[in-house]
Amino acid sequence: MTQIIIIHSICLLRGKIYDAMDNRPLATSSYKEALKLDVYCFEAFDLLTSHHMLTAQEEKDFLDSLPLSQQCTEEEEELLHFLFENKLKKYNKPSDLVVPEMANGLQDNLDVVVSLAERHYYNCDFKMCYKLTSMVMVKDPFHANCLPVHIGTLVELGKANELFYLSHKLVDLYPNNPVSWFAVGCYYLMVGHKNEHARRYLSKATTLERTYGPAWIAYGHSFAVESEHDQAMAAYFTAAQLMKGCHLPMLYIGLEYGLTNNSKLAERFFSQALSIAPEDPFVIHEVAVVAFQNGDWKTAERLFLDAMEKIKAIGNEVTVDKWEPLLNNLGHVCRKLKKYDQALEYHRQALVLIPQHASTYSAIGYVHSLMGDFESAIDYFHTALGLKRDDTFSVTMLGHCIEMYIGDTDAYIGRIQLCCTDLNDKVRGSLNTPALMKMLNTSEAGDLLATPRLEETSITSLETPLSNQDKMMLETPLRLSLTLECDMYESDVMLDTLSDTST
Repeated sequence: MTQIIIIHSICLLRGKIYDAMDNRPLATSSYKEALKLDVYCFEAFDLLTSHHMLTAQEEKDFLDSLPLSQQCTEEEEELLHFLFENKLKKYNKPSDLVVPEMANGLQDNLDVVVSLAERHYYNCDFKMCYKLTSMVMVKDPFHANCLPVHIGTLVELGKANELFYLSHKLVDLYPNNPVSWFAVGCYYLMVGHKNEHARRYLSKATTLERTYGPAWIAYGHSFAVESEHDQAMAAYFTAAQLMKGCHLPMLYIGLEYGLTNNSKLAERFFSQALSIAPEDPFVIHEVAVVAFQNGDWKTAERLFLDAMEKIKAIGNEVTVDKWEPLLNNLGHVCRKLKKYDQALEYHRQALVLIPQHASTYSAIGYVHSLMGDFESAIDYFHTALGLKRDDTFSVTMLGHCIEMYIGDTDAYIGRIQLCCTDLNDKVRGSLNTPALMKMLNTSEAGDLLATPRLEETSITSLETPLSNQDKMMLETPLRLSLTLECDMYESDVMLDTLSDTST
């Protein structure tokens, strides 16, 4: 037994040496060897998971291959499996944490609560995550595993004052810990217009610990918000090299390529991210966006609906505003496939998540214009311009819809004239008084005298020979001409992307 302990300690030490030398494959195999020799060697398992050396599937397969039954009792095996499972990746797909009956006493354990908070964070339920992490921070203000999740939650919820206080406290107490400078960098990244300061402190965090993945990703975000795509991708590439088992750097590299209109490379990186995390709705959504840009509407719709199903796996409805772009994009795809009623339904669901969003209003107005409902379209475009005055698409489409609406009202004017004639006949039939009959006849004569010129001019204009182009314009149905003209402006509608800034 003593010999096994010595051997597994040597394997662990060898793994740490390889890790310091940036030789990740050999470090990974050494940590695996240490764990197989002694399943209680939690340090090796922690290093494997915290440094993202394995993908989610590889972690699961490795956990199943551990000789737990040979080295543990039956009760210990179930408990150890649960504790190891808590450390596995939680952001490859939305899921819930189930605590086995045997571990009921551990429900208030801080590590288990942090694991549950991480689940909520990656499910985009930031309020619940904040509630749990705040509870942990009260009991243990410097819980190592809780701090990155708590910092990320504060950024998502926009709690700048709380993050400022926490980062100052961390820098005072732990100046040599990378998470302290990571907190400071996140604060400057959140407040806006301080990206240079954010980069300075995030760079310090990566200097203290080169393998600290969250700092590299946040460092890339600081360039991405300024549309500095090359520098952002350089940071994400470094993160990808250090975090082989994490799909987020690949996802962000693909996003940057997508923003530079390089859809081929974007698709390649999204495919790599999808191979690491095949059930992550964020990645599926971005693959669908590429399919949309390539004009493959059916594939885009299938992928968007697949992402929606993955989100609904943890709840019956989509209630998190993070998924508003997904609903809007489903609306855009349905519009392309001529499913106008479904498109309106998806856009209205998006409005429930984020009510005051100009692009959603303009999208609804556009669908109404394609359906020929110009009055509703004009209302929605007015609302969109009220929220965003410099929306070029809404301005162009509003002018277009008003022109079409004015052209469409001629038919109603004709009906009004017809109604007036019918009313005149009814009045004449019901009134038998000679004086009134005389008055009606005089008014009719006056009308007839007043209108000959109009009739003459209209007759002459009708007799004028029409050019072929004019004939085609007269014969084209109103709805068809609208669709043709609307398609001219459709390039202005940009598809939303989930440019997620979480770390």
